[in-house]
Amino acid sequence: MMKQHILDISTFVGGLAAIWFFWDLCDKNNYCFPLAALIIVLAGVGWIGYRWQKRPRRKPDDLDMPGGTVPLDSLFYVERPPAEKTCYDLIVKDDALIRIKAPRQMGKSSLMVRVLHHAEQHEHRSVCLSFQQADKAIFGSLDQFLQWFCSNIANQLDLPDKLPERWQGVMGSMSKCTNYFEEYLLVQINTRLVLGLDEVDMIFEHHDIAKEFFGLLRAWFEKGRNKEPWKRLRFVLTHSQEVYIPLDMKQSPFNVGTAVDLPPFTQAQVVDLLRRYGLVWPEENIAKLMALVGGHPYLVQVAIYQLTQGQMTLEKLIAIASHEEGPYSDHLRRHRVNLEEHAELATAIKTIVTTVDPIPVREVKEVFKLRSMGLVKVIDDQVMPLCELYRRYFSERL
Repeated sequence: MMKQHILDISTFVGGLAAIWFFWDLCDKNNYCFPLAALIIVLAGVGWIGYRWQKRPRRKPDDLDMPGGTVPLDSLFYVERPPAEKTCYDLIVKDDALIRIKAPRQMGKSSLMVRVLHHAEQHEHRSVCLSFQQADKAIFGSLDQFLQWFCSNIANQLDLPDKLPERWQGVMGSMSKCTNYFEEYLLVQINTRLVLGLDEVDMIFEHHDIAKEFFGLLRAWFEKGRNKEPWKRLRFVLTHSQEVYIPLDMKQSPFNVGTAVDLPPFTQAQVVDLLRRYGLVWPEENIAKLMALVGGHPYLVQVAIYQLTQGQMTLEKLIAIASHEEGPYSDHLRRHRVNLEEHAELATAIKTIVTTVDPIPVREVKEVFKLRSMGLVKVIDDQVMPLCELYRRYFSERL
């Protein structure tokens, strides 16, 4: 590094000397100055180009481990139009309710964080609440769950916890929760509030709580169309599963607002991501990676991480991708456990991955559940595995 600094200084001093030399000649030859300027400009452009090619690359040990929410200031967040623009446009409008839906590890939380940030840039307050943070005991009763919900939101808004004095009386938990928002939270902040509710499908397995809570959100959304202070409330929900619990259509927040799907990366987006890592791959290698992982954002990130760490070549990654010692073992095992707990899904995916040709959707009644898990894709009413990785793994282990 020190040698490079010395070289840069020497080049700069040499350039000054050249300018002085040619400037001195200008007293004798009027044409020398333009010629000198041209030579120096060309030399400078050439040197800048050389230094750009030799610019420091991001070191492999500086790379973040794949997984989790991509930070707001990260260079490695890849937009998937029109998802971002749609969300940014909607969240600043009245009665906004955005539902970001995609399988796990597809970037829902990363998008939601950006939507909340965009809202804050437009003088909204925002709260981000992940239901993965809730202890199992919180789901013991509706009353306990709603108190946890209200307490967390008040805490993130830097407001005193008023539950002990406001959660009294014979009214039901839903009425108490509604009053807590209407008479306290929304009044105290006196501005637009965006509730970012992440991974709401964590509530689906608690059917009684889910019915009441989602009905409550729908009621608040309806109030927000024409009644203060509910007009100031906005919603951003993320979930990875279809809504399988039986909800009254008039009480469900999943049939109002705007649904935003996050698809896998396109090949162009993968190329863009590689460039951000300072990598330029031949088209043949990019096609191999796309065939292996189907553009799944997390799987793509894992591949890039492994390769930039120098832990393996692309050929080695492809060879061991579906093995237990491969870099995708935890991801694949989680899916397998979920499938084995639902025999009908395991049977369906086994049929799909062991059949050479795509299968008509009408012949696989579980196809929409498998798609919500991110294991299959549907093209022209034909269902097939999302990627070669899933085909190999599940054909061998189910």
